[in-house]
Amino acid sequence: MPHIHEKIDFCVEVFVVYKNKVLLRKHDKYHIWLSVGGHIELDEDPNQAAIREVKEEVGLDVELYFNHNHPLWKYANYKELIPPIFMNRHRINENHEHVTLTFFAKAKTDELVLSETEKTENCKWFTSEELESAKDIKEDIKFYALKALETLIEN
Repeated sequence: MPHIHEKIDFCVEVFVVYKNKVLLRKHDKYHIWLSVGGHIELDEDPNQAAIREVKEEVGLDVELYFNHNHPLWKYANYKELIPPIFMNRHRINENHEHVTLTFFAKAKTDELVLSETEKTENCKWFTSEELESAKDIKEDIKFYALKALETLIEN
């Protein structure tokens, strides 16, 4: 997706859980395990971007998680959004940064339909045990993935 600004972009990442596993994909450009995600387009809100990115990249329909202790409310012309679980700001290179809104989501299936345009080296559903023992997953990704499982796992 195109950059909104040369110095900073707003992005979403989604840690998708199905039963007792979380989905990670090997990024085609950086060759590291990441969640599913991408840039928020000018004509969409973060919730729409999260759902769109998952559908585009791995073909899954998902339901974004939100804490029911903080219910969504409606008022006049406001559209209350599901808040991200985490937010971070990180440097992509010396000239560009991302502000990333991190969501957790549930999938109804683990059957992936990988995008032809969004090339992916590999996708894998990880258990918490596999995440904890993996040496090739960055600590921040491992942390978010484990939190997603802890939050959404079905016993």
